[in-house]
Amino acid sequence: MSRAITFFVFTFFIFSASQTIAQHKKIDWAFLAKVEWGEKYFEEYDEVVWYPKYSKEVLAADSSLVEIQGYIIPVDVESGYYVLSANPFASCFFCGNAGPESVLELQFSEPLKGTYNTDEIATFQGRLKLNWDDLEHCNYILQNAKPK
Repeated sequence: MSRAITFFVFTFFIFSASQTIAQHKKIDWAFLAKVEWGEKYFEEYDEVVWYPKYSKEVLAADSSLVEIQGYIIPVDVESGYYVLSANPFASCFFCGNAGPESVLELQFSEPLKGTYNTDEIATFQGRLKLNWDDLEHCNYILQNAKPK
């Protein structure tokens, strides 16, 4: 292989790798708090629930690669269902002391190796998904979540 081709291939891989790393935008809980809440009736549940009206800034982040740090809350360890919270468990959304914008569901790309403890602080990367209508999931979901 010529030096020019070798240089091109090497440069391409280095550039691609740096772009992959750089694509994860760091966000924080103040960013996710840029949402207003209204009420909406869901016929299938016969229930009125809080319904998000995301800010333009948050809407623009939908489906983007992000990185966020928070407190781990193991909801169902056996099934691998964890959420990341802006607050420790004692003052999280599930205990009634914070809003739904303060939790983010972690959907892992592969099964976890080991477990996380309640209130362990961790950083995750993945694709942010905004959820309006699936009441079985959080309003914020981190798809393909990977610990950093």
